[in-house]
Amino acid sequence: MSPVRDALESPPAVRPKAAASATPKPGPASMPLRAVAALFLERQHLMRPRAHRLAATRLVQFVESVGGLQLDSINVVERAHYLTVWSRFGPYERGALDRIVYRRRLLFEYWAHAACLISAGHFASWRRVMLNYSLRNRSWGKWLKKNRSVVAAVEAAMQANGPMGSADFEHRRKPGAAGGWWNWKPATHALDYLWMSGRTLVHSRSHFHKRFDLAERVMPEALVSEPLDPEAFRRWHIRRSLHAMGAATDLDLRMYLTFPRMQPGERRHALRAMIDAGEVVEITVDGSRGPWWALAEDVPALAAATRRRQPARGTTLLSPFDSFLWHRDRTRRLFGFDYKIQVYTPGPKRQHGYYLLPILHDGQLIGRLDPKTHRAERRLEVKSVHFETWFARGDSPPAAAWGRIDVDAALTGLAEALHSLARFVGAERVTLGQVVPARFGPPLRRALRT
Repeated sequence: MSPVRDALESPPAVRPKAAASATPKPGPASMPLRAVAALFLERQHLMRPRAHRLAATRLVQFVESVGGLQLDSINVVERAHYLTVWSRFGPYERGALDRIVYRRRLLFEYWAHAACLISAGHFASWRRVMLNYSLRNRSWGKWLKKNRSVVAAVEAAMQANGPMGSADFEHRRKPGAAGGWWNWKPATHALDYLWMSGRTLVHSRSHFHKRFDLAERVMPEALVSEPLDPEAFRRWHIRRSLHAMGAATDLDLRMYLTFPRMQPGERRHALRAMIDAGEVVEITVDGSRGPWWALAEDVPALAAATRRRQPARGTTLLSPFDSFLWHRDRTRRLFGFDYKIQVYTPGPKRQHGYYLLPILHDGQLIGRLDPKTHRAERRLEVKSVHFETWFARGDSPPAAAWGRIDVDAALTGLAEALHSLARFVGAERVTLGQVVPARFGPPLRRALRT
């Protein structure tokens, strides 16, 4: 047979099919640092600080957005939660905030970052933490074994008498014992345990001292809601943190809502489940190493934030315990602002003062000041103002940047914010001490007199 005939009569060779070309998965979306910073400002309700008056719905929206309104007892200027609300809404009646919390019960006290006011709408989620409050928390195990009768007696007293605080119980302490957590009187331990485990809630405050009552009498309607299961709570906790920050690193997630303390494996497992479900996506942030995470639904908001010519408008002052500052390494990364709460630093080691309030102007942290309210004199004293070096030089900000800041507009905005704060704390005048750099002192003083 000829080779030609062989070729014609032989069946054609079977060629292997070409492998289907796999569609490559798109890589993580890349975002500029200013997009993360701008969305963070938005979620923290600082795009237009002090532009809207306080109302219950706005306050609840703010607290839900940021995850909690931190409480603190220091009263040099004003208590932290009052001051944080002023930063967003300007002067308001403190009694209005108290009524929202302790009469209308739209917020309740518990731990989130630290002791916070939390939206009542989130009660069922935090109820899981209360139910899981184990014997290992704060080394409760040994104490409870010896003092179960104290817990029962305190709970029974509350059942019979209604709201009670630590001062309502006899003070007992071992002779010669120094102050400190484990030298609290037993009833105070019991009150704290009953609160953290959700058997009681904060009913009210008297001179900032907590008064507790049984949970079913304080928020009966909230107790009806079914608590989340543990895994669902961890995912909810991550979601609330990501919403509050817009985008976050692993460290940000650990340091923003710091309570309850999760094991690293628990957080990683929950985050991986959210990624697999498409609820969370990885992004890259220009100039940053390692992954960032964002809710999938927030990627369009980050893209929109990229296009903003200015991240915010207006001037305000921030409490040292403001949620915007909860994770100070994040503040440094996003805004180039190195901030430390100085109230716990010995006097000789303080760099800028005691109760330092960062100055936020048009979305940038341009400095810090050290104020004190002299209530008897009805005077707000600003002991010192220290402006950031880049701002004093007329440079662009060192991290997320939208261009140079107009110095005259910033000084005018700061003066107006100080007058607003003075009205809020009941001061009739503002006095100004040291200004650094000194050349900003005269124009700032002129602006304060207008």
